[in-house]
Amino acid sequence: MIDDTICALATAAVESGIGIIRISGSEAVSIASKFIKSKSGKAVDISESHRIKYGFVYSDEEPLDEVLVMTMLAPKSFTGEDTVEIDCHGGVLMMNKILEVAVNNGARLAEPGEFTKRAFLNGRIDLSEAEAVGDLISSENDYALKASIKQLRGSVSDKIKRFRSQILEDDAFIEAALDDPEHITLDGFKSDLEQHVTGIIKELEYLISSSDDGKRIKEGIRTVIIGKPNAGKSSLLNILVGSERAIVTDIAGTTRDTLEEHINLKGISLTIVDTAGIRETDDTVEKIGVERALDAADNADLIIYVVDSSIPLDDSDHRIISRIQDRNTIVLLNKSDLNQVIVQSELESMTNKTVIPISAKNNFGIDKLESEITSMFFSNRINFNDQVVITNLRHKHCLINANNALHEVINSINLDMPEDFFTIDMMRAYEELGYILGEEVSEDLINEIFSKFCMGK
Repeated sequence: MIDDTICALATAAVESGIGIIRISGSEAVSIASKFIKSKSGKAVDISESHRIKYGFVYSDEEPLDEVLVMTMLAPKSFTGEDTVEIDCHGGVLMMNKILEVAVNNGARLAEPGEFTKRAFLNGRIDLSEAEAVGDLISSENDYALKASIKQLRGSVSDKIKRFRSQILEDDAFIEAALDDPEHITLDGFKSDLEQHVTGIIKELEYLISSSDDGKRIKEGIRTVIIGKPNAGKSSLLNILVGSERAIVTDIAGTTRDTLEEHINLKGISLTIVDTAGIRETDDTVEKIGVERALDAADNADLIIYVVDSSIPLDDSDHRIISRIQDRNTIVLLNKSDLNQVIVQSELESMTNKTVIPISAKNNFGIDKLESEITSMFFSNRINFNDQVVITNLRHKHCLINANNALHEVINSINLDMPEDFFTIDMMRAYEELGYILGEEVSEDLINEIFSKFCMGK
């Protein structure tokens, strides 16, 4: 039972046009009523739900700020509790002063994510929807934003509830038949059960496979730029970032270490890593840079291999080409404004990759690179009208465990095991799916999840 009333800034603690102080709990209205008054100091009735009232915040019998007050009575509020939100002027000092007034009148400062935690504990949202709130706030690109909104609206939980409902229905039928075999028969049920479980497995495996896209949507595509020294890698980084982040000179080997930048490209996030040029060298520092470049490439979601089209390929190029054979790679034929000695078709045949002629100096071909990156990873497979993408690692682990349990059900059916064997793995799958919704999860896990939320949400 949650019996205390909490308060916090619901907007950032920075100067702004307005600030919002949120108060939630059984005493929210009575606490706010103590210090919300008219200009003349008379009481303002803020008890009516979903109405906005005009008044002043009073501190020590003196007006502190002119405000608007919105009341949302339980259960029709975000937390499922009585909630009062005070819109005040957005000075940092003013917001903190009003927050202090709320505390002095009986509210407690909220912990990070405690409003959303209360929404979960009060049954307003399940745990997957609560986690989507956190993802929504931290979204850094259009795809992540759309995925979070869709999950907040129940795209994940609706599927999970449907799976669990089917599993529970089949389990209940088995239990009922075992308890009352004279009236309920299991003849032919194994075939029906196999069909039901196979259908759920198919959907689970799709959701699990979507998590790779989901990870890239949420965290961004880790993109490593490699190539020989002076091929134009740093110039490319500067173009993509939109500023002179990397030092560009005509001296080969200028870049000695990795340089990492984050960009938003056509609605998706990329973490761009510029690396030292790949070549044989006796310079100890440069040699370390080359090894770091190769290690970065091995851990990349995408490799952009920059080739200087004005000079022939050499052993360093062949070393890189052998390294990228089984990797997501785009090859850029740079310096296309100069006399070219490398033929695009021959490089495509040699690398088995898409080759795009560009000029980093003249900003030519960059639009084709951007289009290739987006099409390579998403290929129009993500449709936020009807498709669900798993972006949460915890959800992925639960789905994998549930999938494994249901495969055990299929194995038991194929081995013609007694029906009561099925129920063990079916209920294991049921429980794993329930963890996604927040059923039977530990208090420690709940606290850990909501501790990552920002204050006031």
